[in-house]
Amino acid sequence: MSGDRAASAQDATNPEEDGVEHGLSEESAAQGRSTGRRKLWWPAALAASLALCLGVPALVASGTSASGTVSATPATDSPEAGFARDMAVHHQQAVDLSFIVRDRTADVPVRNLAFDIINTQANQRGMMMGWLDQWGLTQSSQAKPMAWMKMDHAYQPHDGSLMPGMATKADLDKLRGLSGRDAEIWYLQLMLEHHKGGVAMAQGYVDVAVNESEKRLAQSMVVGQTSEIQLITDMLAERGAKPAS
Repeated sequence: MSGDRAASAQDATNPEEDGVEHGLSEESAAQGRSTGRRKLWWPAALAASLALCLGVPALVASGTSASGTVSATPATDSPEAGFARDMAVHHQQAVDLSFIVRDRTADVPVRNLAFDIINTQANQRGMMMGWLDQWGLTQSSQAKPMAWMKMDHAYQPHDGSLMPGMATKADLDKLRGLSGRDAEIWYLQLMLEHHKGGVAMAQGYVDVAVNESEKRLAQSMVVGQTSEIQLITDMLAERGAKPAS
């Protein structure tokens, strides 16, 4: 994450407090407090990710699996390296989308969701970049996105959308130009598709994984983002909107 982005992440304080500072009514703040699941699930998810990160460095560095079997360091064209690189890019856009909407609406539930995604996906991205560094591999490559899945994909990268679910540059520009309810709905529609693409990628890695630590992280992505897909769908319905596709 760049210096500016890291600084922004530090500014991503509790969105309820932030919302009050920006003029949210006490009624809106109370609404945010009532959405317990949206406010409280992220510390558990972040704590789990941190525990995973702190608990496995030696395991990853030694190339030893959870079963005790010694394995070779992943090759640069392996599913392990490919998934780490591609999902890091995918995650970064989710973080970018969430920072944009955070500044485009005062709605507490949407800001809570954006705050959750910023913290969870930035943390997971850091773990994947750390693994590549431990493996002595570059954080990017010339391989086509998802080449590690060893199958043909109909998806064609376009306008900055490199993988399924990713928003285009035009989508991002549109979000930057909206505010209030319009920004909330467009963000939720974009993030719904983003999560669907992310779940498919993570499950694709789980199906071929040999690194137990990275496999557990991918499985947690499948579970967490699948849950958020339902949450986002419900949030769209509350705003009288439907998924974009």
